Amino acid sequence: MNPIYLDHAATTPVHPDVLEAMLPFYTAFFGNPSSTHSFGRATRTALNRFRDAMAKSLGCLPAELIFTSGGTESNNMAIFGILHASKDDKKHIITSQIEHHAVLHPCERLESLGYEVTYLPVGPTGLIQIEDVASAIRPDTALISIMYVNNEVGTIQPIEQIGELARAKQIPFHVDAVQALGKLPLNLHGLPVDLVSLSAHKLYGPKGAGALYVSKNTKLMPHVYGGSQERKRRAGTENVAAIAGFAKAVEVLLPQVETLQEKASELRQMMIRILEQQLGSERFTINGHKEQSVPHILNISFPGISTETLLMNLDLENVAAASGSACTSGSLEVSHVLQAMKLPENVTASAVRFSFGMGNSKEQIETTAQKIATIVHRLRNN
Repeated sequence: MNPIYLDHAATTPVHPDVLEAMLPFYTAFFGNPSSTHSFGRATRTALNRFRDAMAKSLGCLPAELIFTSGGTESNNMAIFGILHASKDDKKHIITSQIEHHAVLHPCERLESLGYEVTYLPVGPTGLIQIEDVASAIRPDTALISIMYVNNEVGTIQPIEQIGELARAKQIPFHVDAVQALGKLPLNLHGLPVDLVSLSAHKLYGPKGAGALYVSKNTKLMPHVYGGSQERKRRAGTENVAAIAGFAKAVEVLLPQVETLQEKASELRQMMIRILEQQLGSERFTINGHKEQSVPHILNISFPGISTETLLMNLDLENVAAASGSACTSGSLEVSHVLQAMKLPENVTASAVRFSFGMGNSKEQIETTAQKIATIVHRLRNN
């Protein structure tokens, strides 16, 4: 049987058009974009073209996009950059308990440096309440950082409401939109946001390319020094080939957002329906918000069967799934997201994330669901 890949929230395969767009920048257009000779100028012209095209697709100005190495760097740049640029003695940050570790770990580092962080709770569906955000705001709040879409359970946060509240209080608002790009309509100037983190490899682009949107009125200190690249906000020679791929991925995938999500929703419902038929709805639990969520992520718990055991058995059947974030799925620790949702222990210890992509078919989902049911029956009868 051909392998079935259901871990698109961790990374996606590179789209053929993306690979084709990247190749010239490993061969003919190899010049350093900071060089003044013709080789460098040709690469610089291409880099500017990619930035212009992406900005148009994302609804922002080209000067508001900083190219980075990915979502983790973008998150770090946003958090440290805002706080280091603050002229006021404000040392309070608001985030949530279910953020990606690329936000949580910088916040922990800042706590060791004397900052205070409020980690907002979430309900059992993984949703942040706007009232909790409002009550957490203090006179010394320097930044609010909340993810758009949770990478483990797919819950969509009330970004517009939080952003309006942040603007009313004149607090910079950062959004980790890594799981939202290509999954939700994204018009950056249409949202009340100041900084937004993006990543290429969640969107059929290459690893090693990301971007940070920084609104033109937002002050940000660089976190990498040593050159004047990216308007002196991010030193280092740009990864032009990867940026070319990122730009092509945005060009190809963003117009298909609605179609791709309709397909993901169909595959999601199909998997749930077959599992209900084979196991009974009482034998598994779907984690996350029922309505306010993206369809490409399906987090399911099979109480009584450990996550690692189920994943190992699926892998033996050539089905790739995950226990949660790719940055932590190699560990045996229970997901911090599911723990923050205060789900029962038998639910948190048996959760598996399936995430669908454009290469998945109905036949693959039917096969996977049947294999899950067979594995679950076998393990429960042992």
